[in-house]
Amino acid sequence: MNFIDKEIEEYAKLYTSNEPELLKELAEFTETNMPMAQMLTGKIEGRLLKMLVALTGAKSILEIGMFTGYSALSLAEALPEDGRLLTCDIDEEVAKLAQEYFARSLHGSKITVQLGPALETLSKTNQTFDLVFLDADKENYVEYYQSIIPKLNSNGLLVIDNCLWSGKVLEPQAETDVAIHKLNQLIVTDPRVENVVLTVRDGVNLVRKL
Repeated sequence: MNFIDKEIEEYAKLYTSNEPELLKELAEFTETNMPMAQMLTGKIEGRLLKMLVALTGAKSILEIGMFTGYSALSLAEALPEDGRLLTCDIDEEVAKLAQEYFARSLHGSKITVQLGPALETLSKTNQTFDLVFLDADKENYVEYYQSIIPKLNSNGLLVIDNCLWSGKVLEPQAETDVAIHKLNQLIVTDPRVENVVLTVRDGVNLVRKL
């Protein structure tokens, strides 16, 4: 993910509100120790997620794709005390790491971790959500989207990460490129929603259910 000018990215980080020290520690640990560290949400997008929760007043959040927990903690930070976040992932070892940080956070008690395929979790739950953050296996993005929209409350917000995929959506060739481009095409023609694609990091698609 290097299609955004590095100096502009660093400038944006510098002039974005700081994250809590625990999140800084988690980011440093992830970048130093995790083989797929580029999956980290990071400061800019993390602060965006927190702000979206605060602006929407969301009280029920679903996250699909947790990684080391940076995004979950960013979302939970803006939840009210009675708010709840359900986060889904399939990697038990990474989930254990995330839960260690959740346990150290003032907001960790708002987070519930569900291990297993998120599509199965979605099919089994009757819960609906005010906000959903999707950042999982890209090949299944369309299927995730179709499963999420019925679970999203009216005026609810779906936040989709990596919707520009390092610019590969311009000329999609690989399976992942095609899947992301297909979802972007689906969203902009879906009468159930309105959306805006943001050029934040690797692209963020904000989708509001009408």
